[in-house]
Amino acid sequence: MEKELEGLSGEIEAAVTAAKTREELETARVKYLGKKGALTAFFDKLGSLPKEEKPKAGALLNSLRKRSEALLAEKNEMLSTTGNSTTVDTTLPGRSINTGRYHPLTIISNESKEIFKSLNFQVIEGPEIESDFYNFEALNFPPHHPARDMQNSFHLGGNMLLRTHTSPVQVRTMEKQKPPLRMITIGKCYRSDASDQTHTPMFHQIEGLMVDEDINFGDLKGILKIFFSRLFEREVNIRFNPSYFPFTEPSVEVSFSCHVCGGTGCSVCKKTGWIEIGGAGMVDPNVFKSIGYDSEKWTGFAFGWGIERMAMIKYGINDIRLFPENDLRFLGQFE
Repeated sequence: MEKELEGLSGEIEAAVTAAKTREELETARVKYLGKKGALTAFFDKLGSLPKEEKPKAGALLNSLRKRSEALLAEKNEMLSTTGNSTTVDTTLPGRSINTGRYHPLTIISNESKEIFKSLNFQVIEGPEIESDFYNFEALNFPPHHPARDMQNSFHLGGNMLLRTHTSPVQVRTMEKQKPPLRMITIGKCYRSDASDQTHTPMFHQIEGLMVDEDINFGDLKGILKIFFSRLFEREVNIRFNPSYFPFTEPSVEVSFSCHVCGGTGCSVCKKTGWIEIGGAGMVDPNVFKSIGYDSEKWTGFAFGWGIERMAMIKYGINDIRLFPENDLRFLGQFE
């Protein structure tokens, strides 16, 4: 029987190796290990053997069955992972792998940070839940000031609210650091605005602050010219128009020459040659007073605008609501 089992073992191994599909493998299993299979037949003959031969024959049969079952299981796993094929066709085109992409707001935020870091600005973060003092009072918003109504705040009770801008981080930084200083902060802000093509209740803002001796509008204009020229990869000019913000005096609305047409007029800049981006100005002496800076010695400028606004301008996006939807068809367009 031993020689017969050796021959059967070779047959089983050859049949398993030759199977190209799971169906062929199942045929081999039934042929050898099924109820009427060749190996099963040997087990049926075991009872007719002499008593002294049964132990050895039984051990050989059990060993062959275990090896055969292991071969079948291994081949079945192989066919499962290779699509019923034991070989790989190297002529077939490769399968693309979906990889993660940076969100466009992350791209703009990271680029902004790198540009300002190269200009020796610190990047500082602050809390999204703020007190009335940091969000309004220290920034020259007196109680009952009408400008507070423009912020449409989410009040949390106990004189706390979700910050309506990132300017509180400037106040916290000035409390901790003495001049001179240069800093920017980028983060989420919240206002109780209806969601439409240009507004969402949650948005991202960048704020910047520079304080030193004899800082003036020329310094502000030079910094912004460098920043926007690098961000939009084309040299731009900066224009200031008079405006009003409680925490700066004088205050301006900042525009830069269109990065698409160079200022000659196109659909992006609405034929004006200029794109308005946000607000800026010289820090109001009352702000310095609230944190203990000597406004007779130190001057500074501050600026701020939306990250979404910059992304929409740079990438030609016409609806701010696309950013939080996480539609992969939209996000997959950005590198």
